Amino acid sequence: MVTPTVMIIVLVIALIIFGPGKLPELGKALGRGISEFKSATNGEEEEKKEVESKEV
Repeated sequence: MVTPTVMIIVLVIALIIFGPGKLPELGKALGRGISEFKSATNGEEEEKKEVESKEV
């Protein structure tokens, strides 16, 4: 379980490691990666549905 205290500690460690200038870039890259992963998994599910509908 992630508590607010744990989130603050993680953010402080990230600031120390990457610095305040790099954090926005890392956030954007992480967001893009997550959205690409979601679209890829949704694309695979749609492809499976299309294949199943063609087989019937």
